[in-house]
Amino acid sequence: MGYFDMIAKTLFGFEDLLVEELKELGAKDIVKLNRAVAFSGNKRTMYLANYHLRTAIKILKPIDQFKVRNENDLYRKIQEIDWEDYLNNDKTFAIDATTHGDLFTHSKYVALKAKDAIVDQFRENTGERPSIDTEEPDLRLSIHIADNLCTLSLDSTGHSMGKRGYKRKQVFAPLSEVLAAGLVKLSAWDLKTDFIDPMCGSGTIPIEAALIAYNIAPGKFRHFTFQYWDDFDDELYEKIKKEATEKEKISGPKIYCWDKDKKANEITHENAVRAGVRDYIEIKRQDFLDSQEYDSPAHIVFNPPYGERLEEDEDMNELYGELGTHLKHKYNGSDAWILSANMRALKFVGLRPSRKIKLFNGPLECRFAKFELYKGSKKGKHMDKNKPS
Repeated sequence: MGYFDMIAKTLFGFEDLLVEELKELGAKDIVKLNRAVAFSGNKRTMYLANYHLRTAIKILKPIDQFKVRNENDLYRKIQEIDWEDYLNNDKTFAIDATTHGDLFTHSKYVALKAKDAIVDQFRENTGERPSIDTEEPDLRLSIHIADNLCTLSLDSTGHSMGKRGYKRKQVFAPLSEVLAAGLVKLSAWDLKTDFIDPMCGSGTIPIEAALIAYNIAPGKFRHFTFQYWDDFDDELYEKIKKEATEKEKISGPKIYCWDKDKKANEITHENAVRAGVRDYIEIKRQDFLDSQEYDSPAHIVFNPPYGERLEEDEDMNELYGELGTHLKHKYNGSDAWILSANMRALKFVGLRPSRKIKLFNGPLECRFAKFELYKGSKKGKHMDKNKPS
């Protein structure tokens, strides 16, 4: 089974997490890039990467790289590729393009020019042409142009890996599954301490926490574009899925999620059922600020409202202040991680963060802040940990 180069795309700040995931899968020649990780492997590696990686968005297989000076150059270079190695008139395809630099500034035009080159080649050779299907194509291509360097890749994933397939419904401004999984991993949860998302929305964070804790592969709920390729090895892929199922755990930590909104609770329940983790998560309709004192250390990860409208500023400052007070008085001995794009409101939490990590939730720049909750001094906290139970 021959080896080839691949690129795993990811979110800003998740590159190191993805490197570690790829190492665990046995990938070779791993190189960290900006919002991506390059690696090499064989067909099994590619299937494993799509099925198991939690912090990747796409797995691309580069097939050509060349320099271009203008759109005519691009058209000619793409026409030099024999597309009958990948396509025929009965198959559909789609092209995604991204551009960086001053030479090519319109990604949609780049995709259109590349599409024309492929379609024209088939029309000249066969008198017919393959069709475009932007939703579920048999072949999805990725074009990346940085300045004048064009990389053309086969997209083995299809829809972003941030869309696992278990979320049919969601509340306003939901987190992507990749972002949620990355938050759980960045928070360094020990997979033993009780896990709490006290403002869970659609349930993405607790569901991803459960998938991690019970070792359930995130690719279990969906299909991938590589399954439509001519060289797809169904027997190999079925073996990978079987191996993953055999490694799932049946016991693990307690996971709790709360939300004061009844609809959010219903959506979380439905999503957890589809993800196969409903039995591992306790879902409760509750306002976090009304929760009682938690009598054991917990690992808290949540994504409160940001208040993106100017008139909400004072309300957000007050809310974050109340969150900080409640955490301090009701969750002693716990660690709390908060993701927010509202940098000013985060200061009203009133606790000094021990870590702040820059991330993005879609286009919004955020901080993922860790607050260690304890009584008295930090010295006292560390001394308490050494006391016999």
